Amino acid sequence: MNIVNIAVNGAGGRMGQEIINVISSRPDANLSGAFEREGTPIIGTQHLAFSKIKYEVINEATVNNSDVIIDFTAPQATIRIIEKAVDFKKPLVIGTTGLSKEVKDMINIASKQIPIVFAPNMSVGVNLLFKLVELAAKTLEDEYDIEIIEAHHKHKKDAPSGTAVKLAEIAAETLGRSYEENVQCERNGIIGERPDKEIGVQTIRGGDIVGEHNVMYIGEGERLELIHKATNRNIFAKGAVRAAVWLKGKDIGLYNMFDVLNLK
Repeated sequence: MNIVNIAVNGAGGRMGQEIINVISSRPDANLSGAFEREGTPIIGTQHLAFSKIKYEVINEATVNNSDVIIDFTAPQATIRIIEKAVDFKKPLVIGTTGLSKEVKDMINIASKQIPIVFAPNMSVGVNLLFKLVELAAKTLEDEYDIEIIEAHHKHKKDAPSGTAVKLAEIAAETLGRSYEENVQCERNGIIGERPDKEIGVQTIRGGDIVGEHNVMYIGEGERLELIHKATNRNIFAKGAVRAAVWLKGKDIGLYNMFDVLNLK
């Protein structure tokens, strides 16, 4: 069996720990590095499930012993790992959300030098939802109003979620609309009638909601709803590790979960 050695950036965080747990459960994956930022208290301590692995600042020796790096952190940490991955010519899986246009442009540039899987959501179910939203938009065309409602836990820092943004982008692109001109993320006050081509995105934050997305196609006399509910962060970790295993040996370029799951 071809085993993929995976280094995890942000290994001490909630998603980092979930990813490491998934790696430990797969016979085709091995944890080769656990990276954290300098000054983090756990630096130098051993990981409980992998006694030979210590939490450390990213370094060339560990990166060279890894086939792929997974990053599921925060924008500033993602910027640093992109720079390091390019320096070391190492494939990279990025699941960080809330990235600015500048960071996304950075990812595009980096993908000209290394293979990268970048997706706003690594869940298999959510990526199937992306495909269904595209199919529904093609089928229903301009006869239905589109509204997207997303809900997450109260600690989530970005809004709307990266997944909701991607859903709106897919719907807009499929219908020949502009995200900047047609997507409305907030409504307040006397706003007038709903524009025909508007795509609404509404945000809910509270409690411990892992992630919920509802895409509504609202017509005269009927309504179609496409809903995905995440009940455990483990689904995102499973997708990230699946992407890392798939990415080993791939050509330089920018990939997404449609490529990983063969949903093209």
